[in-house]
Amino acid sequence: MVTVVVGAGIIGTAIAHDLQKRGRQAVLVDRKAPGMGASFGNMASIAVTEFMPASRPQVWKQIPGWMLDPEGPVRVRPGYMPRLVPWFLRFIAAARPSKLRALEAQGAALCARSLDDTLALLAETGLSDQISAEGCLSLYTDEAEYRADRDHIEILERFGFAHTRLTGDQARELEPELSKTIGLAVLFPQNRSMKDPYKLVLALAERFTAMGGRIERGEVVGFTRGDAIREVVLKDGRRLPADEVVVAAGAFSHQLSKLLGEPIPLETERGYHTQIMSPGISMRHSIIWPARAFMVTPTAGGIRVGGTVEMAGLEAAPDYRRAKVTVKRAMTALPNLKADNTSEWMGHRPALPDTVPILSASAKTRGVYYATGHGHLGLTYAATTARLMGELVTGAKPSVDLHPYRVNRF
Repeated sequence: MVTVVVGAGIIGTAIAHDLQKRGRQAVLVDRKAPGMGASFGNMASIAVTEFMPASRPQVWKQIPGWMLDPEGPVRVRPGYMPRLVPWFLRFIAAARPSKLRALEAQGAALCARSLDDTLALLAETGLSDQISAEGCLSLYTDEAEYRADRDHIEILERFGFAHTRLTGDQARELEPELSKTIGLAVLFPQNRSMKDPYKLVLALAERFTAMGGRIERGEVVGFTRGDAIREVVLKDGRRLPADEVVVAAGAFSHQLSKLLGEPIPLETERGYHTQIMSPGISMRHSIIWPARAFMVTPTAGGIRVGGTVEMAGLEAAPDYRRAKVTVKRAMTALPNLKADNTSEWMGHRPALPDTVPILSASAKTRGVYYATGHGHLGLTYAATTARLMGELVTGAKPSVDLHPYRVNRF
């Protein structure tokens, strides 16, 4: 049984690896080498506490103000705004209180197992030393900032996710480089960091091929279907026979689903980071500052700073001013941080309006499956997605009820 997985980021590569392990003859296809899309530059965090729907009122009510602020955490390029209207209407529809509770439960169901699944995958691939033992610190200047983030903490309490409130001094005992302006913090011990998330993709791809899997470079431009999927068609004319196809192409998945007659309301959240290789400081924990919308992670041999969102589609040129804003803000939390020996990066995160990924068989074509829309949580969800999709594709009962993640829920 030949299964073609389209998309060689962390999601697609982990799925191909799992399917090969389960006895499928898997073929991993991407126009780029494995890990060279959004997986190359993510914030390296297994962020189990960050499953909350972006459509909750505490977030969307701030969006107009953010958009008017040239340095705000969310920016929509004016020329792209009309194309966003259908997506944004679905986003607002996902803000109904009853809908929010359901979405929170769906995100929590995945995040509750994501660290254990990640640790198991790392152990299996001999990479257990590639994840930190430390968690993430969420920073607050004062009680007012903490109260503004209280809805986040209350959701974690409802679903039983571990967290510990700290004084500013206790936070500085864990991370001495933190500014004296930090009045309190919350430690998320399960939000551990990868030492280099790109290398994880490479290691999975290497193990996948060692097990007999095949990697093909090429751009998918079509499919041959009858009563079921038959072939994957590449731009250079090659045709790959397929008994099954898994679409796991991140922010590009909607282009492929449209070819299969199943439009998905998927947008790209363009994320930016700055990798600082000579930061002048050392860190053990990652940090986030909700009020200032940035994250800092020790990873890839240096310190990575990110946290901004830009809605501008797949084609627009990067605006690296977005990356510079987050570095400036990071220096308020880490006053001794030096921005020396840096590189800037932009990637496309696949965003669905309800924040919950699609993990589903096609509703129209037998043998087609979708694993996309993971948003900011691609690395977090990767091992769990691989296990669930492996179960779904091979006919085993999935460990999580996948009905809420179906492709035709919109």
